[in-house]
Amino acid sequence: MTLRLLLPLVLCCCALPAGAEQRLPMTSPAEVGMSADKLGKIDEVVTRKFIKGGQLAGASVIVARRGKVIHFGTYGMRDRARNRPMERDTIVRMYSMTKAIISVAAMILVEEGKLALDAPISKYVPQVNAMKVGTTPAQDEMTVRDILRHTAGFPNNVTVDRLYRRAGFPSLADSTLREMTERLNNIPLRSEPGTKWHYSFGTDALAHLVEVGSGNTIDVFLEERIFKPLGMIDTAFYCPKDKWERFSLAYDRNLNPVTAPQPGTSGPFSFETPPKFLSGGGGLVSTGIDYMRFCLMLSGMGEFDGARILKRKTVQEMTSNQLPDSAYPINRPPKGRGFGLGFAVRVEKIDSEPSSIGEYEWLGGAGTEFWISPRDELVVITLSQALPMRDLGATVKPLVYSAIKE
Repeated sequence: MTLRLLLPLVLCCCALPAGAEQRLPMTSPAEVGMSADKLGKIDEVVTRKFIKGGQLAGASVIVARRGKVIHFGTYGMRDRARNRPMERDTIVRMYSMTKAIISVAAMILVEEGKLALDAPISKYVPQVNAMKVGTTPAQDEMTVRDILRHTAGFPNNVTVDRLYRRAGFPSLADSTLREMTERLNNIPLRSEPGTKWHYSFGTDALAHLVEVGSGNTIDVFLEERIFKPLGMIDTAFYCPKDKWERFSLAYDRNLNPVTAPQPGTSGPFSFETPPKFLSGGGGLVSTGIDYMRFCLMLSGMGEFDGARILKRKTVQEMTSNQLPDSAYPINRPPKGRGFGLGFAVRVEKIDSEPSSIGEYEWLGGAGTEFWISPRDELVVITLSQALPMRDLGATVKPLVYSAIKE
């Protein structure tokens, strides 16, 4: 008897819940040139290392190739105390995987001529016209492109929140995106715009630019232009009461439940009610099913299930390295990555991990990750709710690559 059969907390692809076939296109691994046996090792390794090994309370792994899901495993518990298993429609905090969705929203408006990639931010928010690098006036204004590729020179969220409060402004949790963005002249930059890559809170500012360009708040724009067309029925800036039963708890290293921080701020947050600060950098909750639909749109070059969100050439631009030589490579492991318009992009092959040139990706602070390989026609999502996050994605990645047969 195999290990998989001994583990009731692992759902195999053959055990689809009612209606799942309609939410995601499914096929067998063999139909898309993958080994079912090798993909099955994902179940064994995730269960042994992370669930039985006590690193994670619960997890999900979803693998798609050529536009169809071929593996959807769920493991462990979303709520250990109440014995509630991790399921395919479990809702999780996406944190920084929100950034990819906001980047797509911005590029929709770029296509429509309502935002311009190389326009200064002051074109859309006139109050942001005198930023400084330290105490010295910046030589150039940051552009929309700079914000998308993290070369604006911004510091991180916690630093921004602290500086605003020190200057007598409300905390980010008590601010709107507009209020936060209009105060940016009070935030010293780390570097001249366009010269260095610093991962930052810039996507929160980008979310407000989407509001300015569209005339809608970011939650309304996302619902109308991305979530509804793609059938992302469980993605929002909070988890409503009628879905609360499906919301996963977050756990610490000792598998004790913890109160997760409010995205974009330093304070705790329950996710039970809509926040005032709609963090474009990390505020969304979603499910593996919803986020896979979003990723399949990207891997489908802007189209999925009859809905076209972006033009093909726009997706190509977003997923190509946009960094100048002075900013390449990004200063986060693994090495050899540049940054596109919303995604880290594999530019150089390295020996320390299986990967493919052109692969693009990002992750979220509570243990959500995705990567897409255009060359290999792969989409992979790994989900957990752990603070700090574990190496689930890095563990799964070689298992997926080893399953490619053709």
